[in-house]
Amino acid sequence: MALLRQRVQLLVSASVNMFSQLHVPISHSLTISTEPKSDLHVNAICDSFRRGLSWDRLSKQFNSVEFNNSIVEKVLLELKEPIDAKGALGFFHWSAQTKYYQHNIWSFCITIHILVRARMLIDARVLIESVLKKCVEDASKFSVVDSLLAIYKVVVSTPLVFDLLVQAYAKLRMFEVAFDVCCYLEENGFSLSLISFNTLLHVVEKSDKNYLVWSIYEHMLQKRRYPNEVTIRTLINALCKEGKLQIYVDMLDRIHGKRCSPSVIVNTSLLFRIIEEERIEEGMVLLKRMLQKSMILDTIAYSLIVHAKVNLGNLEYALEVYEEMLNRGFTSNSFVYTSFIGAYCREGNIEKANCLMQEMEKASLKPYDETYNVLIEGCAKAHRVEESSSFCEKMMEKGLVPSSSAFNEMIGKLCEAGAGDVEQANVLLTLLLDKGFLPNETTYSHLIAGFAKQGKIQEVLKLYYEMENRSLSPPLSVFKSLLKSLCECGKLHEADKYLRIMKNCSLVPDVDIYQLLIISNFENGNKKRAIQLYKEMISQGLKPSSSFFFGATMEND
Repeated sequence: MALLRQRVQLLVSASVNMFSQLHVPISHSLTISTEPKSDLHVNAICDSFRRGLSWDRLSKQFNSVEFNNSIVEKVLLELKEPIDAKGALGFFHWSAQTKYYQHNIWSFCITIHILVRARMLIDARVLIESVLKKCVEDASKFSVVDSLLAIYKVVVSTPLVFDLLVQAYAKLRMFEVAFDVCCYLEENGFSLSLISFNTLLHVVEKSDKNYLVWSIYEHMLQKRRYPNEVTIRTLINALCKEGKLQIYVDMLDRIHGKRCSPSVIVNTSLLFRIIEEERIEEGMVLLKRMLQKSMILDTIAYSLIVHAKVNLGNLEYALEVYEEMLNRGFTSNSFVYTSFIGAYCREGNIEKANCLMQEMEKASLKPYDETYNVLIEGCAKAHRVEESSSFCEKMMEKGLVPSSSAFNEMIGKLCEAGAGDVEQANVLLTLLLDKGFLPNETTYSHLIAGFAKQGKIQEVLKLYYEMENRSLSPPLSVFKSLLKSLCECGKLHEADKYLRIMKNCSLVPDVDIYQLLIISNFENGNKKRAIQLYKEMISQGLKPSSSFFFGATMEND
């Protein structure tokens, strides 16, 4: 029996060799096999691709083999070594085109890993872009990267595959997903190369999502991926695109006293953004790392720490840092002074803010636009209107223009004060318009309310038309002031005209406007119009105030 078994095995072996030489499908010829049928298919397919058979011969040889995910993945994994990479790629395309097999994410990812490992990067990039387009509607944005991660060790791959993945996302302008994948890869122990980060920064900077540039750069520094000249050049372009380069250059000139390098400008910009977003602790961690790597100057670091602590409301600690800064031989600067002046103004301590302003000027440090803005706004909020307007005038003498928020705060208080102050506010606006100041709806609301209070209807109308010419949409408060002035002048037909305009602007009259118009019409003998307005008010679900004694009369009529 043993001898018979040995002869059968020899016969099977000889048959396998014979059919292999004739390129006849083994699975079709053998009825006795010690391996599962699918494994025979896998081995035969792999052997055929290693020998470089043509697609026609392959199609004839494996015509009756039905492909499924299991067979395809087994073939690819058998061909995972770099020496077989061309065969793996050939099988991938042949199975899709000749056998009409629909590759899933797994077969794509196995092939991508094989190609990257064999340094067939052009082909790998093509497949990565294909699978990303294929999965664009996938509910999980991490479906591709999850598959690549799962197969990574099986294929004995290289981290380069993840760099190519992120670069492909960037090329396809899928910026947010690309950055999310970057962060996800970090969580899974894979850090991208500087080339990949630079590629992503470059394409994002060219898009309309400039804000994302700074999130990516911050993430790079957190993960100790430090910039090179290409990175810095891209970030400088981003600052130019935002129109903020000159702002940070001027800031550093005030702190350091002379022009800083592009890398210092970029790093200061990032830190200042983080501080302004009130992410102080994160900013301080990043600042220490930058100091260790000489990415920022000591005097700038001290100034930013003071500014950060002032923003946190920790004035006492900010003063301690300031004293340490001076004790270490660094001189003060207008940026630090302005931070402290702003802090005292917000506290309402105008005397201390004024003292610092005088001290600053004695030290031959020049106040700049922000210095004046915080003083103008601070004095106005403290109801020290004369000082506020005085600082505004000094600012204008130096060729500077106040911010909208500071100017609006000041003229709001001026317009509340009296007729002379309203005129002064209007004169200041006229002077500022010649200097390029851009008023907004709030600016005109304050002035119109001020003139309406004085009963100066012509000034009110003039400002209203000026708003229209500037394509500013009058808010409800402007229409209230305008209607009040017209009613007081007895110009009820004009009031009706602006009521219609207000409604056409999709502004809904409130109870105060209806009651004003009803009373004015009633007192001027236009009882019919008053009743009409009253019914309209009720139909709008608006309830008249308890003091509105005309209600009972209207209902009786």
